[in-house]
Amino acid sequence: MQPSINISREEFQARAAKLQAYIQSQDLSGAVLFDSHYILYFTGFAFIPTERPIAFVLSADGEPAMLVPRLELEHAQSMTHFERIASYVEYPYESHPMEALKTTLADMGIGGKIGADTDGYPWIFGYRGPSLSELTGGSVARIAAFIEDTMMIKSPAEIALLRESSKWANLAHRLLQRYTKVGETETEVSLRASHEATLTLLDTLGALYRSQSSFADGALAGYRGQIGRNAAIPHALANNIVFQRGDVLVTGATAPMWGYHSELERTMILGQPTDEQRRIFEHMKAAQEVAFDALRPGARCADVDRAVRKYYEDHDLMPYWKHHTGHAIGLRYHEGPFLDIGDPTEIQPGMVFTIEPGFYAPSLGGFRHSDTVAVTEDGIDMLTFYPRDLDSLTLPA
Repeated sequence: MQPSINISREEFQARAAKLQAYIQSQDLSGAVLFDSHYILYFTGFAFIPTERPIAFVLSADGEPAMLVPRLELEHAQSMTHFERIASYVEYPYESHPMEALKTTLADMGIGGKIGADTDGYPWIFGYRGPSLSELTGGSVARIAAFIEDTMMIKSPAEIALLRESSKWANLAHRLLQRYTKVGETETEVSLRASHEATLTLLDTLGALYRSQSSFADGALAGYRGQIGRNAAIPHALANNIVFQRGDVLVTGATAPMWGYHSELERTMILGQPTDEQRRIFEHMKAAQEVAFDALRPGARCADVDRAVRKYYEDHDLMPYWKHHTGHAIGLRYHEGPFLDIGDPTEIQPGMVFTIEPGFYAPSLGGFRHSDTVAVTEDGIDMLTFYPRDLDSLTLPA
């Protein structure tokens, strides 16, 4: 892996230039972004959002600035290299942090009609403060939709990071499968697999590696409680469950790379599968293949989900259905657009999706593979590459 796999300063500057052009096209005086992922996307500054407001500001003439608490000042300076970084002492403090933002906007000539993702800092961890429109006396135009549309199309550097994430997710999952045994607990197995995969990642990439994630420092693999009948709960939580013979297991693995996350999920069986487990597994795998075939440039997101739902309907499987076919992924674990019959977004090269149709039977468990897939000019590029067949995913009991 070469250092250039990270997002370059030039790419961040190009993103800011695109935002500036949009600001000008909408006759805005500037833009203020509060969302941590939007700030990371445009500046490379990764941080943990708390009650202390942080904002990225861009004027119509292209001047960037940051608002940060004093405790983040050096961090923001080192990551963004912006000349203008305003800081405040603390929140709530005697003077509200938004007063520092008000001064910064005035100094930059930003007022009147301002673009923003939200009208003020979100109410995170008990934060309270004035809205942006109250603060400036101007009007706020919501520009989150433009930002989301921009983030939908991944650059070659972003796809390279997602591909690298997929490699380390693959290792973490391999170790997860190796260590899963009857009588072990999901906590022990998940920690061991994640720890060993992360150490190998660090040995390999060394000082080049940055997680830039608020929930993981390296490779991660686990079950999130989707074990046995609990596997029928798509978004269960880990509960230190003990593995038993006959369990259906739904896994999850990823490895944040400079903030970018792939998604790898597999369904495994602990011991020889029953006929019914095998039947549902094979339908799950076939439904995912329907989605692979339907995911093409020019199609609509709704078309992919509609094709998968037709598979369910044609095989009388709708009682096992609980969610749409997939979602975009990148800096956030879930991004838009969504492979859902309610999303008409046209699929374009550079979009990256998870493909994860699931089957859920309360008396049996859940069955779901998830693969991260990049859309190309003529089809798809599978970024994840873990085995998908039942024989490879049957564990000795």
